[in-house]
Amino acid sequence: MAVVKDYELPDELYHHREHMWLKADGEQAIVGLNDFAQKLAGEIQFVELPEEDDEVSADDVVGTVETGKWVGKLYAPVTGTISEINEDVDDDPALMNSDPYGDGWLFKIAMSDASELDNLMRGDAAVEWLEEEIAKHASD
Repeated sequence: MAVVKDYELPDELYHHREHMWLKADGEQAIVGLNDFAQKLAGEIQFVELPEEDDEVSADDVVGTVETGKWVGKLYAPVTGTISEINEDVDDDPALMNSDPYGDGWLFKIAMSDASELDNLMRGDAAVEWLEEEIAKHASD
């Protein structure tokens, strides 16, 4: 696992430029919000997830996360059909803060075109991107 300035960035995951991560398992994928985004957001108090069976396209806004003062968007990293939502996160959004890459996953998607994974980042490309994001937000 890469750690970039105290932010975890698991090597086995794909990373979307809007701070979503994706773990592929055949045609299914698990999606969540990355460590950087959840720490930047602060304590997440509410989440609006997509509905099961929703058809989504890569880069679509599919939900929101909220803290007391901020609302952020959740994105679909690939095209497909929402096959499951994480009811535990729906009941306890703070799971995104305590375990963003484990129990804090958000939804599963049946990918319609696994080649879209090539549009996401992994390894050194993801590390370089996250370093740029950290620098951008440090100057805010």
